[in-house]
Amino acid sequence: MKIDSPQFGSLEVASNKVVEFPLGLPGFEACKRYTFIEVEQSSEAFAVLQGVDDPAIAFAVTTPDLLGLHYEFELSEEEQNLLGATRAEDVAVLVILRKGEPEQMRRAGDAHVKANLMAPLIINGATMRGLQKIIAKLGCEVTLKPA
Repeated sequence: MKIDSPQFGSLEVASNKVVEFPLGLPGFEACKRYTFIEVEQSSEAFAVLQGVDDPAIAFAVTTPDLLGLHYEFELSEEEQNLLGATRAEDVAVLVILRKGEPEQMRRAGDAHVKANLMAPLIINGATMRGLQKIIAKLGCEVTLKPA
């Protein structure tokens, strides 16, 4: 299929490279299908989750381990069923990245990029289904690794 991304231009996307988010993402419920675009100059530090149903929607994403983070949480039975998850090794966790606010970036020591750790994306690579898990409070295990 072909999509016209405002950021990347015309893209040809194979149907087996499309991840379905049956519930959409909070605030973007109408866009249920996404694909990943590798960002070459990033040295695999991040990718773009590009909307297929709405090509104007795109999110920079990365794995928590590339940020030096490790965190664990449980998926409910409903979430496992939604993903079609039967094996833990089929499931990947990603976090959405965003630029810091200009005022914040001027403050000494503030990062230019922020990661949303309270709403990770959970993707089952075997079924190509995903969801965004909203963590109401950080009751999961978080491990910071030195850079």
